[in-house]
Amino acid sequence: MKRINVKIRQDLIARAAKLATVAGYSSTEEFVEHVLEREIAKIEPDQASDAEILRKLKGLGYID
Repeated sequence: MKRINVKIRQDLIARAAKLATVAGYSSTEEFVEHVLEREIAKIEPDQASDAEILRKLKGLGYID
């Protein structure tokens, strides 16, 4: 599996690191991957149309 680097604000990664420790994750990376997977699953198209995906992204505040 190919890995990439993502820039994350220092304050946000510090919060993620604290939560990862409290929640029992083995690393901040594992925690962030889990959160991303969970959020992607919420909006990932099962049989959803592009319009439905856009509506969900707008609802989450990712698109204006």
